[in-house]
Amino acid sequence: MTELERPDPAQPPASAQAGVTPAGAEGAPRARRRRRGRWVLGAFTVLLVLVLAAAWLAYRGVQAAVALRGAESTIGQMQDDLAGSDTAAVVGRLPGLEDDAATAHAATADPVWRAASYLPVVGANFGAVATVSAALDDIVLATGPVVDQLAGVANLQSLRAADGRLDLAPLAAAAPALAGAATVATGAAESVAAIDTGDLVEQLAGPVGQVQERLTGVSGQLVGAARATALLPPMLGADAPRTYLLLSLNSAELRSAGGIVGAVAELRVDGGAITLVGQRSTVDFPELAEPVLPLTADEVAVHTDRLGRFVQNTSATPDFPRTAALVTQFWRTTGGGEVDGVIATDPVVAAGLLAATGPVVEPGGRALDAGNVLAELLQASYLRYPDPLDADTFYTGVAAAIVDAVGSGQGDAATLVRELVRAGGEHRIRIWSAHPEEQSSLVETAVGGGFLSGGADDAAGIFLDDQTGGKLGYYLTTTATVEDVQCAAASTAATIRLDLAYAPPADIASYPSYVTGYSGTDLARGSIATNLTAYAPVGGTLGSIRVADGVIGGRLVSEGGRQVQVLTSRLAPGESVTYRFEVRTAAAAATVPVWLTPTLTSGGALTATCG
Repeated sequence: MTELERPDPAQPPASAQAGVTPAGAEGAPRARRRRRGRWVLGAFTVLLVLVLAAAWLAYRGVQAAVALRGAESTIGQMQDDLAGSDTAAVVGRLPGLEDDAATAHAATADPVWRAASYLPVVGANFGAVATVSAALDDIVLATGPVVDQLAGVANLQSLRAADGRLDLAPLAAAAPALAGAATVATGAAESVAAIDTGDLVEQLAGPVGQVQERLTGVSGQLVGAARATALLPPMLGADAPRTYLLLSLNSAELRSAGGIVGAVAELRVDGGAITLVGQRSTVDFPELAEPVLPLTADEVAVHTDRLGRFVQNTSATPDFPRTAALVTQFWRTTGGGEVDGVIATDPVVAAGLLAATGPVVEPGGRALDAGNVLAELLQASYLRYPDPLDADTFYTGVAAAIVDAVGSGQGDAATLVRELVRAGGEHRIRIWSAHPEEQSSLVETAVGGGFLSGGADDAAGIFLDDQTGGKLGYYLTTTATVEDVQCAAASTAATIRLDLAYAPPADIASYPSYVTGYSGTDLARGSIATNLTAYAPVGGTLGSIRVADGVIGGRLVSEGGRQVQVLTSRLAPGESVTYRFEVRTAAAAATVPVWLTPTLTSGGALTATCG
């Protein structure tokens, strides 16, 4: 190329001079515009999807919320109906509950709701509602088909023949279906109980907590019904006749289980019919020089060897299977035969049974009803009969009259069921079976009374034992409450408050000696002494025991892998005292069950709950 042919670097290319655009120079802005347009379109699409998803979730959320509120309310009503034995109302509410449960489950089971449960921060709320809805639907689907059977179990009146005999066939027939429903309900309740309400928004945490409580209650009722239908037919003699000992506990002289053994009756049960065979007063069981069965060193340390030397004191242990073993051995050694089980009740149960049967007349001709039986048994009889043997005869006669009334089918069966359920929940009824397969199921229940030998390792206990040697417990008011609960990652601590108030008549010192007592101490006549025995949960600890602003100590021992403290309260007429017991679990626990001595004024069970 010659010098003239070389392009001048200062001049633009000819194509530019001619107004021609270089190749690709116009395409770059278009590409950028296309990319920007696609980004805007994508962002708009995402925004639209989010808006639609939020709208869908809101719509579904309203559906679920309305349905769950309706279901929770209906469940509460059905529980009340069952407690009142109103089985027709239970059946009538079922269709509405089924609709609410299905709606809530459908609203929270779609892909959008499931995806929302994985979102940070708010996802736990969506997951909780889905879990609650699914659990509720599972329970309704499982229990719906057996509601009629459950109603039949609760409606004892329909199972009674004219002679009072129970028709056991419907109970046996209902057992398999109820067992299946109980298994489903237990699993569903556990899944809801696992929800940590601390992760939920305030508006949701409260309702979920209520549903947790409701489903736990439903599960418990179904498990109880399943156990009842499995246990009652054989225990009531469906397969072969049974013999039971019935212990009538006397709350005027307290023991851990509710009172001393005041009378022992022998019951015959055959094909649903209950017959009183005979009765014995405690004087028919002599004091022994040595315990009727070998006692452990722990038992002697806590209860002394009187636990096994006097039949009256066999209820001093809070473990009813142990009481039953001791009583049956007393029975054998005094000429009785083998028995199929032991049942214990207290006077409050007697009053409840009379509320169901109506008045009865004891052998001496005195009419007794729910309103006067406690006073007649625990106060008036001791003034009317100066000889304690005559008072014992009256006591056993009242027990016989009540057993006859219940066994003959007298009165209202719905009230009878309601009173028995209430008494069982308050630990006023205890049952032990000599048949291992039955006992393994009973010991896991409140009526099994297995505080030391059953499934109560997580429970604390505070029990009362009269040390006056008299019958002054009728004038002792006891009130137990949970005053404080401290929940931590390692353990749970609870403070149990026990109030005692002693208000006997002004002339109590003039009452017969077997009423005012034979304490063998310097206790003033008419005053009352009571041992308070506190048990920690297994592996847990007992903290301080406080009275007013002071801290007191008790005798520190152990029993059944538990720390135990024993102290004595002494009250003169008109005095009262408040004790505060601190108990701590071995590991973190949402609840701490507390077993107590059932008395005339308070039941035998409390629960300390976190939150």
